[in-house]
Amino acid sequence: MSRKSPVQVPEQSPRLVGVVDRASRDRTRRVVISYSSRHPRYGKYIRQRTVLHVHDERNESHLGDRVEIAECRPISKTKRWSLVRIVEKAPVKAEIVYGEATAKA
Repeated sequence: MSRKSPVQVPEQSPRLVGVVDRASRDRTRRVVISYSSRHPRYGKYIRQRTVLHVHDERNESHLGDRVEIAECRPISKTKRWSLVRIVEKAPVKAEIVYGEATAKA
């Protein structure tokens, strides 16, 4: 079974920065781009979001990472974006050791 060549991202394609929301599929990430816009009548700021399916060729991004993505050719029915780079890794969760806490009590 031969794999296709990596996805080529044109230099002039728009770049967006978002957070990886779901990383359960192989080579596919769900990235959420949050923004706020002003309501046309009431003037209140409304939080909105855009959800994009992104192609991650090397499976290098994980849940909570801030990533930069770029538009590319259609890869599947929903994937139209490709991972360019990881801007910031997600903080590692601290593990709680329950054995020491219960031994002291």
